[in-house]
This record gives sequence, C-alpha cells and structure tokens, in this order.
Amino acid sequence: MTYVQGFVVPVPAANKEAYRKLAADLAPLFKEFGATRLVEAWGDDVPDGKVTDFKGAVKATPEEVVVFSWLEFPSKAVADTAHEKMMSDPRTKDMGAAIPFDGKRMIFGGFTPILDEGGKGRMGYADGALLAVPAKNKDAYLAMEVRNAAILREHGATRVVSAWGEDVPDGKVTDYKGAVKAEADEKVVYAWIEWPSKEVRDSAWPKVMADPRMHEGRDAMPFDGKRMIYGGFAPILDV
Repeated sequence: MTYVQGFVVPVPAANKEAYRKLAADLAPLFKEFGATRLVEAWGDDVPDGKVTDFKGAVKATPEEVVVFSWLEFPSKAVADTAHEKMMSDPRTKDMGAAIPFDGKRMIFGGFTPILDEGGKGRMGYADGALLAVPAKNKDAYLAMEVRNAAILREHGATRVVSAWGEDVPDGKVTDYKGAVKAEADEKVVYAWIEWPSKEVRDSAWPKVMADPRMHEGRDAMPFDGKRMIYGGFAPILDV
C-alpha cells in the first residue's frame, strides 16, 4: 500500500518562483530518501466557503496563495524513515534557512490511500479536497468514492485519490483537524482529482454534476458536506 504526506501551504504570491525553486531543490533529496513523486500545485480556483475553505485552513492573507502539495511513498515505513533523514540532513537545513512562506501556518499529515483509481503520469490540473468523515462511515464513504471515481474518469479525469488520515498531528497555529472542524469521532481525508488540463476539468464538471448517479444517496451522505474544503490547483512542480 502506498502512503501520502499531504501539505497545504500559504505562500505570498510574490514568492511563487522562490517557493517553486525550493521545492525543486528538495525534490532530489526526497527521491534519494524513497519518495516516488512530489507535486506542488498553485491555487488557481480556490473559492471562499461559508463554514470552511482552503484560505481559512492556513489563515492566508490577501497577498498569499494556497498551495496544495503532496509526496507519495511506497509505504508508511519508508515515509517515516525519509522524514527522519530529511530533518537531520544538513543539506535540508541549508536549503530551508530562508523559506519563502510562514512555516507556522503550513498544515501537514500522513494519509493512507483507500482509493487510487487511474494512471500516475504527469497532470495538467488538480482538484484538491479535505473532508471530515466519521470513522464508522469509512466503508460507506469508500463506496461513494468508488462510484464517483468511475463517473469522473468517464468525463476525463486521469486519476482519483482519497487518502484516510493516519498520522495527522495537532498544530499550534493550524492543522488539518481545525481546517475541517473535525470532531473527536472523525477522520480527516486528503483527496485529489488529476486532469489532463484545466480546460478538460472545467468542461467536465457541469457534465459530472448533471449525471444522476452523482446524486444517489444524497439524503444519507457519509460526511458533512458543509465542512468539505475544495479548490482547483495548477501544478508548478511534478516530479
């Protein structure tokens, strides 16, 4: 089973290239320590929400853009070992001496994919989401996502992933639980959809939402949709 480390980061718009360069410089180290993929996706279509949203999740200021980022590993064991090596490697410390964002407001955690449908090639656009799902509803949530993934792929999505919270720490300023107002009996889900381009994504969503299969069981949703966070992101690094 693969493992995902997911991040949501507030980055000043003026620091976009500095952020991309830092991630690109760190990518070879992540690969050396066992990561199989690193994606950094820049906020492009990130709406305000009534209850929760990506901007509120990281307390983003008007001058900041939300980045949706993840690392993929072959297993949790490899990810845990990689994290220990990254934290102690002097090359990491040198590169991170002047990070181009407020690290205190970055949220991060480890997630185990319970759904991973489609290919794993380069993408042109991503929809990212965070959800709070009652632990007892895991099977019902997975069944819903299996159905939705098939519909999304019919309309052009190349990959659909939902990853169940495994190692989601509490933070001092921001964290995943606070982002979705998770209750004690809920797990955080980190999910994304990969598309070949923004144009395909924008064309697909009206068709997806018009598909009656997407609305089956709406009266018994396995999570609180009002607290779901979502947005569209353009990749600036995918290695």
